[in-house]
Amino acid sequence: MTQEGRRVAWFIAVGTGAAAVHFCTAVAAVRVLGLAPPLANVVGWFVAFSFSFLGHWRTTFAGAGAPLGRSALRFLVVSALAFSANQAAYLLLLRFSPLRYDVALALVLAGVAAMTYLFSRRWAFAPR
Repeated sequence: MTQEGRRVAWFIAVGTGAAAVHFCTAVAAVRVLGLAPPLANVVGWFVAFSFSFLGHWRTTFAGAGAPLGRSALRFLVVSALAFSANQAAYLLLLRFSPLRYDVALALVLAGVAAMTYLFSRRWAFAPR
């Protein structure tokens, strides 16, 4: 497997874990805390951010040589942009589709993964 192939495989593994953390946190926030789904989605993103950043920094982009602090700030920007797209799409699906909130969230989480990979690879974890 090529270096890029390994990077993509790690990105999928870490991203799947982060999406699971995001999804489970958001669903629990709705069911246990009684939060509205859009607010629960924000909570899910906050909880999943640390998992995602540390996983990508230590595995997916470990060999890139990017400094921790700079990568963390840049990944926060990437993650916030991806989350903005996530939240906009989620709100549209909640408003205009017959999908349950949890199904809509799963679709949206899968949909923003490619954007996150490209921005992370090209900018957030790029070497100096």
